[in-house]
Amino acid sequence: MSLCMGCMREIGDNVICPSCGFDNSKEQHSPFLPYGTVLHGRYVIGTVLNTNGESSRYISFDKQTGDVVIVCEFLPMGLFDRENDDTNLIVRYENSDIFHKLMSEFISYFRTIAELKDFSALITIHNIFQENNTAYVIEENQDLIPFEEYVARSNGQLEWDIARPLFMPLVSALEALHRRGLGHYAISPKNLFVTAYGKIKISGFATENERKRGTPLKSQLYSGCAAPEQYEDNFPLDSITEIYGISATLFYALTGNLPANAKDRLKDSRLLMSTGTVKRLPPHVVTAVANGLQVKRENRITDFDDLRSQLSVSHTAQAIQEEISRTANMHVKSSDLKNGGGMSLRTVGIISIIAALVVFGAIGFLFLSVNPNPFRSCFAEKNEIETTAATEEWTGETIPNYIGMSLDEAEDSAKKSGNITIYRDVDESYSDDYAEDVIVEQSPKEGSQLTAEGDISITVKISKGPQMRTLPDIKEKSVNSAAKAVANKGFVVNAEYQYNKKINEGYVIGYKDYKEGDKLEHGSTVTIIVSKGEEETKATQAPQNNQ
Repeated sequence: MSLCMGCMREIGDNVICPSCGFDNSKEQHSPFLPYGTVLHGRYVIGTVLNTNGESSRYISFDKQTGDVVIVCEFLPMGLFDRENDDTNLIVRYENSDIFHKLMSEFISYFRTIAELKDFSALITIHNIFQENNTAYVIEENQDLIPFEEYVARSNGQLEWDIARPLFMPLVSALEALHRRGLGHYAISPKNLFVTAYGKIKISGFATENERKRGTPLKSQLYSGCAAPEQYEDNFPLDSITEIYGISATLFYALTGNLPANAKDRLKDSRLLMSTGTVKRLPPHVVTAVANGLQVKRENRITDFDDLRSQLSVSHTAQAIQEEISRTANMHVKSSDLKNGGGMSLRTVGIISIIAALVVFGAIGFLFLSVNPNPFRSCFAEKNEIETTAATEEWTGETIPNYIGMSLDEAEDSAKKSGNITIYRDVDESYSDDYAEDVIVEQSPKEGSQLTAEGDISITVKISKGPQMRTLPDIKEKSVNSAAKAVANKGFVVNAEYQYNKKINEGYVIGYKDYKEGDKLEHGSTVTIIVSKGEEETKATQAPQNNQ
């Protein structure tokens, strides 16, 4: 049987696989195993799928079961040698102790994952063994959709109702791993997959040595999803670190974008989320994601129970639901009712009905407090009139006005309120009425009823200033000051140099193709002409001496 080394399907006499297009005439060079290597007497090695500083993963064929599997080989780069066409690792003497220590941790790590068979989000480990002076892990291979592709197919972002059943099993699986003293620490869109049945699967497992700086291994961190502490040498990683990666990946799922790199967020920790995204997500989810992405560890969600709670319904609603469940499951045994002094079955029924009415009334109150106009989408015009009338009669707290403020001013003002968080819309808009870098729109609007308890999210849109800008006077200014003046108006500046008798070298003659006072669209490219001074003439030839 002839197998394609790219997909492990039979290819007969073909060199180019008709299924995947892989060229089977090529060789796989060191440090990776040669094509066709058989491990443990049964696993046929194919092409390398991915690699990091600790291990490499190959597509493989199990001759015993006839299944395609994944072989993960312990391959700590820089600590060994392997000749071409050889399978054995040669560990350098000076690296022997650290190599075997890391390999022991690698084996222990994957044995723990193999024991956690009840968690659907974790990969299934079929086998772990040592061979060729290294260690191997045999993982299941499934027909999976990369998470990034899954999100892309969903118009670039997931609704919370879709994301929630994907992420809750992920949280539970990672919680179980941490209870065993281990973590993943590389949760990101690139390490998640979705099965044909809509279940999440975690990939990219590696020991803690691979997920932080300062270890003997070359670290592999995922920008936007790695927590700030992972960039510090040998910082101890824990559940707080893991929660950052989960929250960053959830942020990607809900918005279609990753947060900025953690090192950059240490300078500016703000998260960019569009107005449309904030409007369509439950407020408690927005708050939970923001809390999970706090760059300061002391401000971040600290454990999985807290993360799960914040991503779920509020505590009040949860208590009500539990009360409904308790009441619904209440069973009264007739043998326990006394004829004389005990309550009759009819009395118990009346009390149960009253209790149910109280509970459902509380649910209705909670629902209306969170969403005072739940049928707005069905009766838009009518409800807009009703909402306006209700606002005029409202005497409680209302949303403050942030329009006209800078973002920093708005954030400072929100901090004083204690329960308002400002989110900057990733989209900006031109405005002839508001200067550049000030807030031009906000949602909810000023004066909206502030009826919900807890944290309140307000999304603001920043003005880009007027779209049409006026070219400033730059004649006879130095090239640096002229370029700065033009750039400050929002234009891209180029320079062209010409000789000029009247303007000193290095000073501006004027604009090319335009003049002072012309109006151009923001972002237009403008060329300024800079003087090279007076052009030098050829030296007068010295007269010859006649002798």
